[in-house]
Amino acid sequence: MDLEIRHLRVVCAIAGAGSLTRAAASLGMTQPGLSAQLRRIETLLGGALFDRRREGSAPTPLGDLVLAHARAILPGVDQLLADTDRAARRAAAPARIRVGSVGAPLLGHLLLAVRELLPSAEVTARCRYAPAPLLDDLGAGRLEAAVLGDHPGQEPPPRDGVLLHPLVTEPVFALLPAGHPLADQEEVSLSGLAAEDWAAPRPDSDRTREYWASVFALTDRHPRVPYEAEGRQLIEIVRAGLAVSLCQATFIEVPGVVVRPLAGNPLWYRHVLAWHRDGPLARHGGAILRRVREGYLNACADSPAYARWRRRHPGAARPLV
Repeated sequence: MDLEIRHLRVVCAIAGAGSLTRAAASLGMTQPGLSAQLRRIETLLGGALFDRRREGSAPTPLGDLVLAHARAILPGVDQLLADTDRAARRAAAPARIRVGSVGAPLLGHLLLAVRELLPSAEVTARCRYAPAPLLDDLGAGRLEAAVLGDHPGQEPPPRDGVLLHPLVTEPVFALLPAGHPLADQEEVSLSGLAAEDWAAPRPDSDRTREYWASVFALTDRHPRVPYEAEGRQLIEIVRAGLAVSLCQATFIEVPGVVVRPLAGNPLWYRHVLAWHRDGPLARHGGAILRRVREGYLNACADSPAYARWRRRHPGAARPLV
């Protein structure tokens, strides 16, 4: 007979109850049955674990040794069983998949991949500007997956149970009014734009503004930023000819603005997919990454400026999957 976890539970139950009779009642056993099992355990471990007295059962020195180890082992075993049970229940039949995203072109592709792989699940999405709240939601179980993004030197700290899967690191491009004097150039220099008025995200947990400033500091230029905006509002300010800005390489040009690469590729942006290690998407990770990778490559082709840049820099921004 080998020592089993249930044997350690029996020893702890007897010590906790103080007698075989009370321990048998708590374990749902008969007192003779528990006595027989204890004798088998003692034979296996090489000696008596309890002194049987009229007033009850007290651990022997060998019993104290076994109890010390059992009380150290059993909480970890119980936690393991609880975690695996929770993971199995999550993966078995997810009724709802909650997805979050920063402003990036991968959300639609992730949603399509999830719907294809888990057709019976209800899929919902919500967007945030910064990745930190999405990571918090993933760690707390409020989201099953998320599209994240960061910059060199700004990689997020690990969250317990959250798996991060970088997809690609791509260059950051300039966003100009269509009538801007530099719009006819194939690429523009960052230092050449430093004298312009800028529209930029407000400095917050996204840290985009911080990253832009750190790169500008290398040029000894400090651009003026009279307009703080994100998303559609930022685009409208640029379209009106009031400012220049930066954008992701996969940004699709709309009337009134143009996208141009920056000479020397001084700024970069990393796309990251994330999900919970114990969540229902973990076992589909490889398939999700392949589908989102295909979607990303299609987004590259839909951006003329980025497509031209990729032809000039083969392999420089290749998806990792």
